[in-house]
Amino acid sequence: MQSVVARIREARPDLDIRLCFLDLNAPSVEQVIAGVAADGYRSAVVVPLLLGSAFHARVDLPGILDAARDRHPRLEIAQAEVLGTDDRLAAAVRSRILDTGVSASDPSVGVAVAAVGSSSATANIRTAAVTAAVVRGTSWHADICFATTEPSVTLAISRLRTRRASRIVVAPWFLAPGLLTDRVEASAQHVRHAATIGDHAFLTDVVLDRYLSTCTITIAA
Repeated sequence: MQSVVARIREARPDLDIRLCFLDLNAPSVEQVIAGVAADGYRSAVVVPLLLGSAFHARVDLPGILDAARDRHPRLEIAQAEVLGTDDRLAAAVRSRILDTGVSASDPSVGVAVAAVGSSSATANIRTAAVTAAVVRGTSWHADICFATTEPSVTLAISRLRTRRASRIVVAPWFLAPGLLTDRVEASAQHVRHAATIGDHAFLTDVVLDRYLSTCTITIAA
């Protein structure tokens, strides 16, 4: 994620861009916002580096930001939309799949798109829709799987094989590697695994679009 932020800084050196984490790592959102306020800024835009609109985006982060507004009343804090199932991110995943050495015109390729998974069935259905965008313009087969719920990666691979896909690639719908991508890899050891989206240029574009859209909304209000 440091590498992702470094690329965004390269694209917009005029912006003060700071990385923070919702949990597990430091600095926290609260710490970074406190630093922004201490440095005299009057407004800040928080762009969630989240691919889905689930608990973190709908409950966790808004609660953190509400508490920060109470602590720093002179700082205007806006929350941008999540990254979501943007076609450019799907194209970034497709690029990572091609990096494994498969051909876009090979109909024997089956892609298991592996996402986090949510307790919300609606959120999972929305995420599953990204598979069509990932394989757009290719001859590949695709299916969705989740690291924390069903269908599992093994089930997705089984489904792909019934569709005569003999070359399987697991493509993580994740920004960065971690415990969940490790879990997916451990449960499917005899297939190819694409890299995460990482610091792909398309991710930079999407993050800056979310920032700019939020700025426009704030100014209009």
